[in-house]
Order: sequence, then C-alpha cells, then structure tokens
Amino acid sequence: MNADRPLLFFDSGVGGLSVLGPTRALLPTAPIVYAADSAGYPYGTRSEEEIASRVPALLGRLVERFAPRLVVVACNTACTIALDHVREALDIPVVGTVPAIKPAAEATRTGVIGVLGTEATIRQPYVDDLATQFAGNCTVVRYGSPALVDLAERKLAGEPVSVGAVRDAVAPLFEQPSAAGLDTVVLACTHFPLLTDELDQAFPGMRWIDGGHGIARRIAYLTRGQPWPADYPGGIAVFTGGPPRAVLLSALAEYGIGEVQAL
Repeated sequence: MNADRPLLFFDSGVGGLSVLGPTRALLPTAPIVYAADSAGYPYGTRSEEEIASRVPALLGRLVERFAPRLVVVACNTACTIALDHVREALDIPVVGTVPAIKPAAEATRTGVIGVLGTEATIRQPYVDDLATQFAGNCTVVRYGSPALVDLAERKLAGEPVSVGAVRDAVAPLFEQPSAAGLDTVVLACTHFPLLTDELDQAFPGMRWIDGGHGIARRIAYLTRGQPWPADYPGGIAVFTGGPPRAVLLSALAEYGIGEVQAL
C-alpha cells in the first residue's frame, strides 16, 4: 500500500464533511479527496433509478482518477439506494452511511425515536429493515426535510441560517400524532449534523444522533496497519458542477482541503 493513496469521500454536496471531520481526527495525516456531485444535487428529490445509475458511474471515474485505498459514500440517500451497486462496480473497500437507528433505540428513554432524513432516504425499505431489526420495541417516526439539506448547504456557503428556519424545516416531524414523547432523533442525512447548534437551540433537550464518529472508526479499522504520510499532504475537493463560491473554499479549508478540481 502506497502511503500517498487517499481516502475518497463522496456526497451530493457538503454533507459528507460531517464524516470527514471525525475521520481526520482519527487519521490526521491521511490524504483526502472529497467529491461533491454538485451537478446532481439534491439527491433527496431524485428518482431511485437515477441515483442507482449515477452514483456508481461517478465513483468509477473518481476511482480511476485518484486510485484511492478506500471509498466512503458519505450520503445516506446514495447508500440506501445505490450502495450495493457501488460495491459491485468497485474492487476496493466501500464504507457506507446508514441511519443510526440502533444507537437511537438504545439511547431513547421514552421509546419514541425520530428518523430525520431526505424524502428519498426515509421511504426506502432499508430503513424499514433497520427499524424492525434494531428498534422493534420503539415507535419510529419519520420525516423527510429537503429544506434542512438546503439550509446546511447555505450555512457552509457562508449565508445566514436562522434558528427559526431550522425549526420550521423540522417541525413536521414533531407534529405527527405518533411523535408524542419523542426524545431522540436520528440525523439520517450527513448534511444535518452541520446544523447541530441550530437544532439544539430550536429543540432544547432533544437528543440528536448521527453516524459520523462510528463511520470514522470503521475507516480506521479497515485501514489499520497501512502506511500514511508523515505529515498531512493537504486535501483535494472535486465538484461535478461549476466551481464553488469563495466562501465555501474557506469552509473546506477548515477541513484540510486546499485544492479544488472539476470532474
């Protein structure tokens, strides 16, 4: 294994940064390529067929270009629809992102948990299976919030995001009749942890659970014993759409990404 082979993170936008952050904390000198399918954003409102064909094709091109040691599909929507297709298409390890229903079921005190994701994620049979397997004794309430995805993108782009706007984007989850007593919410979209501060202010006392740290530990486990550069070489971001705004470049720099390319 060449020490310079990177970890490749893939998302429709900037949500995967919530996975990249804890991964860099565990593997601080790992070379990073962060790929955002900005031309295809948002995935949550696209058809299953389109995502199932688009994601493996893009990742095939990215793997050919950057020769990563491992791919992280840091997008819940892409994983619940296309993860099996990606693994069939690639011959390197692929780490997926799935809704953290199991730890939510273990954490709840009331037995009522929420799953907050995109519209595409929450309707997938995969989520049904997770709920049945790990939260059979819980009431599971779901809501797909495309507005919250956009708010996370806007925040990383330097635009003001109000607590009121976040509250409005999430409120329908709590307004469902079965949501009485809800005390724990799964952030089933990697964009949403980027709004944790706003969510805490909008819904004081609510427990928010995401899979970012667990995914980082999985990446560290799969790459154990592999060589890494002595010093962090800097990260690369790849966008399928046009070049990102300058303020987003500053946000990427906070995650160790200093170079931007187009795909």
